[in-house]
Order: sequence, then C-alpha cells, then structure tokens
Amino acid sequence: MSDQPHRSRKPGKPYRRPQKDPVRLLAFEALRAVDERDAYANLVLPPLLRKARDKEGPDKFDGRDAALATELVYGTLRRQGTYDAVISACVDRPLREVDPPVLDVLSLGVHQLLGTRIPTHAAVSATVDLARVVLGDGRAKFVNAVLRKVAAHDLDEWIERVAPPYEDDPEDHLAVVHSHPRWVVSALWDSLGGGRAGIEDLLAADNERPEVTLVARPGRATTEELLREEAAVAGRWSPYAVRLSEGGEPGAVDAVREGRAGVQDEGSQLVALALAAAPVDGSDALWLDGCAGPGGKAALLAALAAERGAALLASEKQPHRAGLVAKALAGNPGPYQVIAADGTRPPWRPGSFDRVLMDVPCTGLGALRRRPEARWRRRPEDLDGFGPLQRGLLRTALDSVRVGGVVGYATCSPHLAETRAVVSDVLKQYPETELIDARPLLPGVPALGDGPDVQLWPHLHGTDAMYLALIRKTG
Repeated sequence: MSDQPHRSRKPGKPYRRPQKDPVRLLAFEALRAVDERDAYANLVLPPLLRKARDKEGPDKFDGRDAALATELVYGTLRRQGTYDAVISACVDRPLREVDPPVLDVLSLGVHQLLGTRIPTHAAVSATVDLARVVLGDGRAKFVNAVLRKVAAHDLDEWIERVAPPYEDDPEDHLAVVHSHPRWVVSALWDSLGGGRAGIEDLLAADNERPEVTLVARPGRATTEELLREEAAVAGRWSPYAVRLSEGGEPGAVDAVREGRAGVQDEGSQLVALALAAAPVDGSDALWLDGCAGPGGKAALLAALAAERGAALLASEKQPHRAGLVAKALAGNPGPYQVIAADGTRPPWRPGSFDRVLMDVPCTGLGALRRRPEARWRRRPEDLDGFGPLQRGLLRTALDSVRVGGVVGYATCSPHLAETRAVVSDVLKQYPETELIDARPLLPGVPALGDGPDVQLWPHLHGTDAMYLALIRKTG
C-alpha cells in the first residue's frame, strides 16, 4: 500500500481518507478468524462484541452496532455458496486465485447488497472504505469494480443467472439457491425423503437465524421464573424450554448466570426427556451419559434423575470438556459424578446402568443454523472417520446397560450414515435387543415419521436436526 496516495488520484479530485467503520472491521476480523483458524463464529464473535461494548469513545458498540455486526458475519457465512457463485460471475479469474482477505471483504459487501436493506450506495461505499483500510488502495479498486457489477442485479436476478435450472440439475440448483454444498443437499434429501417442497423448506430453515432457547433445570429453576424475562416466550415442545425472542441475551438472565438454567436447543432437551421417560424393567437408580461434553444434556438428565432418587455418571473423553460438564452439573440437587474417560474403553463394569445416553460425535449437519461455516468444512469422507467411533460408542452403551434397561443413541446429524445405518449395523451384533417406539415419548411433537426412531427437523419442529433411537436390552 502506498504511503503517498495523492500520486494516484485524478487531477482535481481530492484524496478522501477511508472512513474507519468499527462494525465492519469487527465483522471482517471475525470472518478472518473463521477462515484462518478454522474457528467457529459462535465462539469468536461474542468476545469481540464484548470487547467492543466495553470500549470508550466513538468505537464503543451499542445494541444496534452489535446486531449489525452479528448479521454481517452470520449472513455472509450462511449465504457463502450463493455469494461465491455471484462473485465468480463478476471476476475474471477462478475464486481460488482471489486472496482470501479480499474474498472476505467482497462477501461482506455482496451480503449487504443482496441480503440486507442497506442502500446500494452505502453498501458499496462502506465496503470499499473497509477494503482501503484492511487491504490497501489498489485492491480496494478491485473490490469497488466487482461490487458495482454485483449491484446491477438483485438476488433473484443473480440466482436466475448463476444457478442451473432445477429441471436440469435439481441438487446443484438447490445448492446454489440455498447455499449448501451439493453433497449436503443430496444427503439431507435422502434422509428427509419426499419432493421438492420439503427439501427447499429444510435448506431455507438452515439459513434462518435460530432462536436462543433456555432450559430450566428441574429442581433448580422453573419456566415461570424464566418467562418473567422481558424477551421470553414458552418453548414449543419441552416443558422446561423457554425461548428468547430476537435481542434476548442469555447472559443477562440470573438463572443462567447462576447455572440453574442453561442455553440448550429444544431438540437436545427432547432427547434427554425421551430417554428419561422410556419404561425400564426393574431398578432405575443409576444413569450414564457416555459422551457428556459440554454438559447440557447431562445437566438436564442429572436433574431428572435427582427427582427420582437416581444418580448420574457423566463421562467425557476430553478433560477440558469434562471440566465444562462439571461446571454445568455444579449445584445439582442429587448425586452425580463426572469423569474423563474414553467411551470406547470404559472404566465401569458391563451391565452397570439402568439408562444410558450416547450422544455421539458426528458431522454436525443437524446444527447448520448455529454453525453455518460447518457446511463448508465438512467433506463426505468425514463420515468414514466418524462411523467406526459411532458404532463403537453404541456397542459400549449396549454393553453398559443392564438387561431390562434402555439405551438412547443420539446424534446432531440427520445423515443416514450416522443414524439408521449405525443402529442397524450394531443391532445385528446384539440380537437380544429391541427398538422402542420413541414417538409417544415426545408428547405433542408432530411429524415424527413412521418410527420407531425419531428425526427432528429445523423446518418442521424449530429445533436442530437431532436423531434419537431408543433400544431396550432384552437379554
């Protein structure tokens, strides 16, 4: 970048210093962290926003600044596939040859032009100023030229130009229109079944900003207490769920700060509740959460167990995540223990537990609303890595439960290779088991399919796409 910018200006046109926009600078910083460090926006953005709120002077954020920065980051990440197709149509080189910081600035600008109500001139001007600050004058001219091409059409017109017709290639059309990798579109469609309308609704739901959902941990908080918060409304399905409308800040809720309530998607709550409600034969004194980190389901299970005089063992392989579990369970009214242990090589004796939850590691394709960048990081070959681990953990769960007890196999992915294929393969090795119909254990929840397992969906249930199979050990 030249330190004498006046040399390149046109005669008679005064040099204008770029306007330093703290909101767009912060959004750019977050996108660079996501790209360079494989960070997740939901982990990177909150501390950046807190730091900006704590500043003094003109760069201090207010609520509107924070909301705009959040929209710029998440909107850009969610629509990255669509925006990449648009940018590709406006540059004279493959996208892989555009420097990543330049592409991040361009994507921020395209989102403002095509995905927000920011006026065109303001979106272009603010993005070019950002480019001059973080990239230099030369590359800012490139950004300006590309954005002016983008501004010539609205989003619908661009989709007409860059997406193949649905009739020619349905999956590629949906991938561009709804900003998902083609393989993810194919996998979700296979799991969902049905025609075009359902998959379009699902992909659209993945691009919506999810509500923040709280859980009132039984015996420690009540939904009535949480509903007294200004932005709170009742959950749809879980009796312990309370949703915060847009702008609600969970950190401002006393019960959350004190650990008596937590942030937990309603789908995760339903998985824990269904396992707790499943009928068991005989005793019901000792429960296991075999993949407990970071602790949301474990905290709810421990509270439910305490109401019955039962105890929970929460096991998590990674010590730092086991620490998060211990923090989530601190103050639970009943007995519990947290250990750091490998679920595929358990330290407990076989047949020790009455109920076992195994919420296994997975691709996370069920939580793309919350982690939009995950859709661009995952690859089909990741399934090969998760598959053996998922099967091993389910075998551990079945070995760990006593005869007459119940296992819940859960995962935050609707991919058939991580759900029904795992259960089917493992149960062939365990003939003395039976699948329990999980649907009656989620009372009031519609559209649960043919059973006996359950797949939740963002577009049908407003939850993450959690999967649950309940298995009773019969011998």
